[in-house]
Amino acid sequence: MTTPRGADAPLAPLTRPRRLRSGDRVAVVAPSGPIPEDRLAAGLAILRGWGVEPVVAPHVLAAHPGLDYLAGTDEGRARDLQEAWCDPTVAAVLCARGGYGAQRMVELLDWAAIRAAGPKVFVGYSDVTALHEAFALRTGLATLHGPMVAAMTFLKDPATQEHLRATLFEPESVRTVTGSGTARTMVPGRARGVTFGGCVSLLAAGLGTPDARPTGRGGLLLLEDVGEEPYRLDRILTQLLRAGTLDGVTGVLLGSWEECGPYDELHALFADRLSGLGVPVVEEFGFGHCASTLTLPLGVGAVLDADARTLTLDSPALG
Repeated sequence: MTTPRGADAPLAPLTRPRRLRSGDRVAVVAPSGPIPEDRLAAGLAILRGWGVEPVVAPHVLAAHPGLDYLAGTDEGRARDLQEAWCDPTVAAVLCARGGYGAQRMVELLDWAAIRAAGPKVFVGYSDVTALHEAFALRTGLATLHGPMVAAMTFLKDPATQEHLRATLFEPESVRTVTGSGTARTMVPGRARGVTFGGCVSLLAAGLGTPDARPTGRGGLLLLEDVGEEPYRLDRILTQLLRAGTLDGVTGVLLGSWEECGPYDELHALFADRLSGLGVPVVEEFGFGHCASTLTLPLGVGAVLDADARTLTLDSPALG
């Protein structure tokens, strides 16, 4: 198994889990916010339609006794993820939704046991970015930045469902990912690197923690967010720049920015903060908090063609 990289090493491809097959058991966990029961039931029905057996972790519908933005206690949410990952009959762990709370449970997980359990599919985005980074840096495992089981986009959008399904079961069919119809080239060119990133506010929140990357050298950076005004995104990007997180990145894919303000302001901000990196940049690629969201692997080698607005994986997302 790939081991986490050293502080001065460029990003390297991580260990990919196997693709899913009909009959696989997949665990559904809630590492962050609370889940409406009806939305969970609708998501489980979609999974069953794909021929897998969803297993709902014990605390998915739990509520924290004092903090209503958390799906139960930190210990309960961590135990769900831990037990699902270490269950040899479970082939994948899918997050039910984002929100807030994943950071609070990272240190409660037994990462040695997770490493020993081996690679499995792990899917989520938004607040789950904290766990994507932890899996990459603590275990050397590739993960999927993709829609979550009880999220409205997954429940209501057939294109979102199909891209995740294809990635899980037929990953060779989506080895080249084309940006959305609104995708635009900000800085032209081609770049090769290893994908990493996610929700930009979570990347900034991880600075100073054990899961902070010293640099992004050799990485293709994926960034998106929701509900952050332009000046806050400026602050976040500036913090990442000052911390060295963006040093050495080979290219940047910008996803969705729902409820973040007029896009002309965001475009100006991204051009100001990112064009100076001197690497290819594509905006509005179509992943994150948006309709018809794409599933993108993290920790895999790929080529970004900013002019064609495509991301071509060196290997399928799953083995």
